Amino acid sequence: MSNTSNVVKLRGARAMIADKMAKSLQESAQLTHHASCDVSSLLAEKNKLADTGNKVSVEDLLMLSVVEVLQRHADINGTVVEKEIHLPDEVDLCVAIALPGNLLAAPAIFGANKMDVFELRAARQDLSDRARNNKLSVTEMTGGTFTISNLGLTRVEHFTPILNTPQIGILGVGCITETAVREGDSLVWKPIMGLSLTFDHRAIDGGPAANFLTDLCNTIEGTT
Repeated sequence: MSNTSNVVKLRGARAMIADKMAKSLQESAQLTHHASCDVSSLLAEKNKLADTGNKVSVEDLLMLSVVEVLQRHADINGTVVEKEIHLPDEVDLCVAIALPGNLLAAPAIFGANKMDVFELRAARQDLSDRARNNKLSVTEMTGGTFTISNLGLTRVEHFTPILNTPQIGILGVGCITETAVREGDSLVWKPIMGLSLTFDHRAIDGGPAANFLTDLCNTIEGTT
């Protein structure tokens, strides 16, 4: 029987990403909360905008909701540097982008709290295009106060994202599944999205982190 195997060395960008992920786990106290929310309102808004000729994605609308909720929960919008917690007024939202070669970038949309959904969409698409052409700036690659990592196009419902340190929080977005939900005496099918919030327990406790995730779900569902 042959004992040969393929050996792939960690080098270049892949090695840098591996080192950053390991360092993130070693230097922060990471905990993840999971939740599920009804995205019927989100999908309805997407279709409503499409009917007026304005194309947006679920991710674009989700970014808008995240930015809105971050402004109500300032204790998770920031970074931990040395022994200090930095909580800026601005929301500089990082969006994870898959690149060729199984690589990942998470550049920042600076001043996301000042943008509407169309501006957020344009900024995300611009970052994605420039990331694939290796034209992102160092500031865009190393800045940011919160990150979204979206696996919505896969069959993953919940996962445990690793913090984009020194940031305090990262939101993992899972796929949408049709789920039977009780309404009164009946069962109705609803589009349910999985959300996973990893946070640095050194900077924020489990209760406030849970409050942020609950507020986000309520905002997405239109029940805030």
